Amino acid sequence: MHHFDVETLPAGRWRNGGGATREITSQPAGTDGFGWRASVADIDRGGPFSAFPDVDRTLTLLAGDGVRLSCAGVFDQLLTRAGEPFAFSGDLALTAELPGGACRVLNIMVRRGHRTARVDQVVGTVVPPAGHAGVVYVLRGRWQAGADGRVLASGQGVWWDGADHAPGGPVVALTPDAAALWADIAPAV
Repeated sequence: MHHFDVETLPAGRWRNGGGATREITSQPAGTDGFGWRASVADIDRGGPFSAFPDVDRTLTLLAGDGVRLSCAGVFDQLLTRAGEPFAFSGDLALTAELPGGACRVLNIMVRRGHRTARVDQVVGTVVPPAGHAGVVYVLRGRWQAGADGRVLASGQGVWWDGADHAPGGPVVALTPDAAALWADIAPAV
């Protein structure tokens, strides 16, 4: 398992100036066309969202008063509850509005036809399925992950790729208030 702390990941500003992305991982690494990607975005102001053709996305509010995603004639979705994922096609031309100011989101992207993603809020042990990739992002409480038994707190987490022979064992909640997001990245059938 690979550990991360969002606050130590480098932030890359968006071309339109509306936010910044902190990449957790992009797999396979070092290629232009990712199979899957996990990142945290700080959205500073409303505006257009970049389209990602042939990619399925899941966005989950982490902090802030929310974000409204809309695509004319397709959907108008207001995300106001932290930890509640919303899946949509990356092909769509989206607009984002920030009714309560800046916010932070977890963004999971998978290449359609190659991978699928399911993002859930969990409060108990996560056991990575063999052959799946994944990300666990701690929302609150304390968690323990990996063979080294590292303890994780809010804003920290782990990721693993489906090619990892032993992803490092379960990710275990240590405190009664523990909650995390688990992105299970599976090969497409």
